[in-house]
Amino acid sequence: MSAHGITGAKSPAERVVTARSEVVGSLLRPPELVQARKALETGRLSPVDFKRIEDRAVDDAVELQDGAGIDVITDGEQRRYAFYGHLVEALDGFDKQGGWAIPFRDETGEELILQRPVVVERLRWRRSMCAEEWTYLRARAPRPAKVTMLSAQQAAAYYDPAKSTGAYKTRDAYLADIVDLSRREVVELVRLGCTYIQIDAPQYAALLDPKMREGYRERGSDPEQLIDRCIELDNAIIEGHPGVTFGLHICRGNNQSKFYAEGDYQPIARIFRKTLFQRFLLEYDDDRSGGFEPLREMPEDRVAVLGLVTTKKPGMEREDELRSRIDEASQVLPLDRLALSPQCGFASTMEGNRISPEVQLDKLKLVAGVARSIWGAG
Repeated sequence: MSAHGITGAKSPAERVVTARSEVVGSLLRPPELVQARKALETGRLSPVDFKRIEDRAVDDAVELQDGAGIDVITDGEQRRYAFYGHLVEALDGFDKQGGWAIPFRDETGEELILQRPVVVERLRWRRSMCAEEWTYLRARAPRPAKVTMLSAQQAAAYYDPAKSTGAYKTRDAYLADIVDLSRREVVELVRLGCTYIQIDAPQYAALLDPKMREGYRERGSDPEQLIDRCIELDNAIIEGHPGVTFGLHICRGNNQSKFYAEGDYQPIARIFRKTLFQRFLLEYDDDRSGGFEPLREMPEDRVAVLGLVTTKKPGMEREDELRSRIDEASQVLPLDRLALSPQCGFASTMEGNRISPEVQLDKLKLVAGVARSIWGAG
């Protein structure tokens, strides 16, 4: 017998490092969960009854991913109203919908507006952000699992000088608390046995999009300095945990099948070298993401998880197309430093993207199947 119980068996941490297929985070919420959350918020459903429904949704999400053959699974973010819900609902001090309004769009020009949270009081620890998610998932996951958290750079968007200065005189003062509280959460997750933590950083899209970069300059901010500051903040949150894999997810916005940014990774490519993340989960499902050339910046100990399968549209990618794109990427990074995933979550907010549960399952099976056909069993 080995230290892991069976001779030659991999530990969860080792299986994460070599994983070839994973989801980014969220899965579509079942209608009964959406209805139950609304009933809870209006007092028509008790917390006890809500938790039973919520637990069942997580069980179904785990079963869905396991049945599809995904190597690393999540709880589908079923316990969150949005991908940032763990932060906003675990810490006192946020107005959930009082922040900047941000437009999302699609290729047809259709738009929708998302009201972001905003910090209005000094942040206070109410409860752990992810401990419930992780411990429940840990007890049920038949495969390696991960937890998703928000990057400090994304949380920076929840500071509004007009509404937040009563709580924090400066954005830096607010971010200092975000880093401290996020690092505290990482320490707790590691204590609870979590070996893979993914940090979601879609706000990086504002620093790679040419129009948005120019907007920063017009407002007196240097996007190059902002990138360096973001790297510093993210490293402060995750440093000092040997044996734990940290992933960074970057996309260009994902809300009800819409996006808010476009541009390739080159303007922010130094994050591949200067951050401490081992895995980078990168949106690559269409031309808005550019080519694979920026991946040359990655050191030899980093893995690029290629988000080649879209969660925004119901059309199914062909296996031969995915294999061709992975082959193209392997001309930049060796094949053993690549993996495959959807380009983002299926439901960054409760509403979810405009695809069906059946299509979601088919896309997960496609990701897992292509990964097995290229890299073999995990």
